[in-house]
Amino acid sequence: MFALLLSLVVLGLILLIITHFQRKNKTEEIEINIQTNDECCGAHEVCEQDSLLNSDNKIAYFDDEELDALANIPPSEFTPEQIIQLSEVFFTLKESDVAGWLRSLQLRRIQLPVELREQALLIVSERRTAV
Repeated sequence: MFALLLSLVVLGLILLIITHFQRKNKTEEIEINIQTNDECCGAHEVCEQDSLLNSDNKIAYFDDEELDALANIPPSEFTPEQIIQLSEVFFTLKESDVAGWLRSLQLRRIQLPVELREQALLIVSERRTAV
């Protein structure tokens, strides 16, 4: 009986360690390199629409003022309701507005969960290569 209890405790510790490292890997910053179009100088409105760089510090809102409550909160600490709130705004955006929305979130110090960030950056990247 003691051996069974001891083996369950050891198994529990192993699972705890494995899940800890999996969560740590998921929350690490993901680096996504988006290649810039050599033909785009950044001085035109069309180029700036798909740019994630901040050319000015003016915050543009996309009918998402309620997201300001998420400023300076790490995505790992978001509640399911907050993630749904971010998702609803993201999935109602036009593709052409995604880069501007990401710039707006950056200026407002709002971080996206990994899954949403990957999808948003993919849309921006696809729009750049399509031009």
